Amino acid sequence: MQDKTQNQTPEWGSDVIAETLRALDMRYIALNPGASYRGIHDSLVNFTSDDPEILLCIHEEAAVAIAHGWAKITGRAMAVALHSNVGLMHGSMGIFNAFCDRVPMMVIGATGPLDAAKRRPWIEWIHTAQDQGALVRDFIKWDDQPGSVAAAREALLQGTAIAETAPRGPVYVNIDAALQEEKVGTALAPIDVRRRGAPVSTDPAAELVASATAMLGDAKSIVMLMGRMSRDLDDWNRRVALAEHLGARVITDFKTGSTFPTTHAATIGKAGYFPDADAKAAIAAADVIVNFDWLDFGGTLRSVFTDGVVPAKIISASLDSYAHRGWSKDGGAPFPADIAFMNEPDRVIAALAAALGLAKATLPGLPSQPELPTGDILTPQDIAALLRSKLDAHKPCLIRGPLSWTGADWPVDHPLGALGYDGGGGIGSGCGMAVGAALALRDTESDRLPLAVLGDGDFLMNASALWTGINKKVPLLVIVLNNRSFYNDEVHQETVAKHRRRPPENKHVGIVMNDPDIDISAIARGFGAFSPGLVRGADALLQTIDGALAVVADGGTAVIEIDTAKGYAPSMVGALRSGS
Repeated sequence: MQDKTQNQTPEWGSDVIAETLRALDMRYIALNPGASYRGIHDSLVNFTSDDPEILLCIHEEAAVAIAHGWAKITGRAMAVALHSNVGLMHGSMGIFNAFCDRVPMMVIGATGPLDAAKRRPWIEWIHTAQDQGALVRDFIKWDDQPGSVAAAREALLQGTAIAETAPRGPVYVNIDAALQEEKVGTALAPIDVRRRGAPVSTDPAAELVASATAMLGDAKSIVMLMGRMSRDLDDWNRRVALAEHLGARVITDFKTGSTFPTTHAATIGKAGYFPDADAKAAIAAADVIVNFDWLDFGGTLRSVFTDGVVPAKIISASLDSYAHRGWSKDGGAPFPADIAFMNEPDRVIAALAAALGLAKATLPGLPSQPELPTGDILTPQDIAALLRSKLDAHKPCLIRGPLSWTGADWPVDHPLGALGYDGGGGIGSGCGMAVGAALALRDTESDRLPLAVLGDGDFLMNASALWTGINKKVPLLVIVLNNRSFYNDEVHQETVAKHRRRPPENKHVGIVMNDPDIDISAIARGFGAFSPGLVRGADALLQTIDGALAVVADGGTAVIEIDTAKGYAPSMVGALRSGS
């Protein structure tokens, strides 16, 4: 890229916007080019000289998913630019995922010109919307449509602070195309960005800490549900120390990633998308239940105490009620609480740790390797065992895992061992989130191997996201479990058919992807990834992993497509079949 701009004083409205993003230390801006923000694009290239660095994406949903993955590692907002109303509609599913996953994001939109007299014929009319933010307002934290260059700068500063304030989430700033291309007259007064950041999370009230300490001290059977927690290693260690001090049992959630060591004696049940029978039995027997920002804590209680009466005392530590909106019901079912902390859960744990004087935690490692499967037909559990045999030594970060796995298949011993699911259940985000998280791992110089294990349906919906990572030389290993089916719905269709006394043999109709089979490896190669073709059997997979690791070590992306048998964990099947 040639640097042709000598003047470092903003000349155009879009120069101020690009300069503000740079001042906010936005490392990247993910985008698919669009005329509605052509002014901003020019300023990013020719005024701030690719700072923030542009991540060119093939689709807007991929751009949002990349920013989502980045935030899951860094905890910080990435900028995303979405073209007018159409780009916003493309990216809206990813925005919903980010909102449900409570991750920060700065989404920059554009429209207009709002002054109709300035619009070009046809295209600028169909790409102008009245109150464009209304498209996503019900699943973002905040939005603005500034009316001046100075107001646009303020919106970016305020929006970023709001996005990064817990409970975190995406914000949307919609900038008039005419405003971007407006000449800057009088220079704007300088702003100290350091004084405009997100506030520091608060410590819990001392009286609540004392009450919780007393309640926990009197308890005979404590169960802690670890939900959305930080990726910080010190926070991880405190969780373990608290559970050991109290003799508590701990339940974890595969959707929220690594929160507690799998092999610790306190762990009960297998981390899954839904609690299993052992976890539910522990909840039922507890006299104190602690909710550490568990996803749908109320729904979990309902699944255990079917009569609606919860005999145990409940301590809740979560800010999530601040994010609950009328349109989306992602906050889950309501629940009772005897002590309710309106704080981030790890801040509550730190306060309890200080009050109790905890000893140093015992930190177990990963469990021993299971016996390796053989043969040509591999289940998702077989594939997990084979991957572990090759990858455990490389300290993988499981950016995404498939619906067919639980914590028994992928045990963790570190807060970066697994990052959880996508938040909103929006299938198609896997490749983008993998690229974004892998980029963050690379940039933070993590020693973790970036790994995503995806279903074939998830991969196929937005495989183009891989190109962005390959273009930026982001090391990434992607495993695709190819069962040629949107299998989740096979379970649903079988359930409905049996309930209605209809043929369950028809469960595959409109769900199975065959005739012809889709060549996933060819698609991956088309975007520049290493992908040797469909792998069948244990021996072939072990050999293929070695070649893939060499590619990743060299900064490349490798995609291994595996012929996979269908199947889910019992807790997943039981949840899908409930209500019939």
